Amino acid sequence: MPKVAKELTALAVAKIKGDGLYAVGGVPGLYLQIIGNSRSWIFRAIIGGRRKKMGLGSCARLSLAEAREKAREFHKQIGDGLNPVDERRAAKYKAGLKAAKTKTFRECAEAFTMANRAGWKKKTAKRWENSLPHYCFKIIGGLSVADIDAGLVLEVLQQPVATNDGIRPLWEARTVTASKLRGMIESVLQWAKVHGLREGENPADWKILKFTLPSKSKVHKEKSYPALPYSEIGAFMAELRGREGIPARALEFAILTAVRSGEVRGAKWEEIDLAARVWTIPAERMKKEKEHRVPLSDAAVKLVESLPRHEGDNRVFPAEKAAELSDMALLLVIPLHV
Repeated sequence: MPKVAKELTALAVAKIKGDGLYAVGGVPGLYLQIIGNSRSWIFRAIIGGRRKKMGLGSCARLSLAEAREKAREFHKQIGDGLNPVDERRAAKYKAGLKAAKTKTFRECAEAFTMANRAGWKKKTAKRWENSLPHYCFKIIGGLSVADIDAGLVLEVLQQPVATNDGIRPLWEARTVTASKLRGMIESVLQWAKVHGLREGENPADWKILKFTLPSKSKVHKEKSYPALPYSEIGAFMAELRGREGIPARALEFAILTAVRSGEVRGAKWEEIDLAARVWTIPAERMKKEKEHRVPLSDAAVKLVESLPRHEGDNRVFPAEKAAELSDMALLLVIPLHV
């Protein structure tokens, strides 16, 4: 064990000048190191048969009494057969690991979105960009993802929202939105678990929440639009053709081609081959992500040929103030008697 130097007072230590290593006493192996304007504490000891030197910190951050206490702790570790150098390195590693694992729900949601955005359709990406910030982040966004439990998930799904009938829980007022939101939260928490950021069951899993929330089918009744009797289709089409405007033509084209509204609203001129009388909808615009070829009837070809083309705009049915027509734009041109 190193020889114990004379125990200096804090005042005596403060008066030491000049570069060098000075024993301050009180604890074997404790030194004051001065290099230029830098003053720090050094601990020296024989560990495993070799002399080791460890920095304890600057004098500005650590007092003489605190430095001596640290040196005593290291002597105790050595007496217990431990290596203070290895112990401190392990402690720093654990602290760094813990910090790396402390991520908020918002950070995980943003990381999940970035990792999966390339495989999403625009509609899905937009839902993630809008729903989580609007409904989730204000409640659980700043919390550690490891601390999210069923109670917090329920707080998000049952948050009060304003409706025409007054204030109601989100799960009841906007069931479809809330159901998709639950799935998003589940995905983010599962991503966090895979990355070692949380443990245990996923509190957003429906098999857990079904005991506290009514099923979607019980609080949300799907409403179908009334079907038009086939005997009235002739009169309907005649009246529709009498209506002017791009929305009316888009609805007419949707009926003639029997495709979804979104596929018609997003149609581009390069997709339509009038010579071959075929409309080829690319996979990325199809729900099942498979290219779809639609044969065009005489009426469909005539309709397309009647549409104006605008230089620099490749949309077949352009919207005046938006990227594309909305579903509502088509619904509004349905003849009133239907």
